[in-house]
Amino acid sequence: MSFAPASPPASPDTQATAVHRRLRSDILEGRLAPGQRLKVQELAASYGAGPAPLREALAQLAAEGLARRIEQRGFRVADADPAGFAGLIRSRCLAESMALRESIALGDAAWEDSVAAAERRLARLPRSIETARFVSNPAWEVAHRAFHHALIAACAAPPLLAFCDRLREEADRYRALANAVAYPGRDVAAEHAAIAEAALDRDADRAAALLSTHLAATGEFVRVALEKRQARQPASRGGRRAEAEAAGAAS
Repeated sequence: MSFAPASPPASPDTQATAVHRRLRSDILEGRLAPGQRLKVQELAASYGAGPAPLREALAQLAAEGLARRIEQRGFRVADADPAGFAGLIRSRCLAESMALRESIALGDAAWEDSVAAAERRLARLPRSIETARFVSNPAWEVAHRAFHHALIAACAAPPLLAFCDRLREEADRYRALANAVAYPGRDVAAEHAAIAEAALDRDADRAAALLSTHLAATGEFVRVALEKRQARQPASRGGRRAEAEAAGAAS
């Protein structure tokens, strides 16, 4: 009986890429909490990677703004500051509105079909998988991202699209931390339908205005939820301050 040769061990570069992808996902989806210490030894055990690839991945996350380097003390997950979130939403409104205008100007029949299909798919899905209480529906989240991507997909400026994707991912991290805000009294499906209709009518001014209003409204709900979340955690913030002060006194 013959056996296939064992696969060679992953190179440090490959390990760094893989662990960066996993860490990034855990930060964006809220499994690693804001301000949480990212200890290399603990991460090595959890993610099955060596110290060198982990440090490389953490440095990349810090460059992306998802982690922060603490002088002489490693890394922490980036904080979730409501004030910073407001700037993020403003940036998203400006960038996505610009990309949408370009997409409307350049989009062909295939773009129109993709926007219409994405909106219909999203409209058929419930936001919550439970009726008695709000529990975020993963399928809706996927379709929601696909709809917003379809709107701007015809924009012929790849760096702008990449910037929009990064802003959207950062905004999604805040949404996850806000414990799946349900937007009471708001018809999100109608907002999506109105944006799609304006885009397909090639009314760039109306589509951009509706998109900005839509993003800003979501941002306001999440901002309030973040402030409430922050107010419930005074002990944690105080503990982090005390830890920092103790480290400073010891240095």
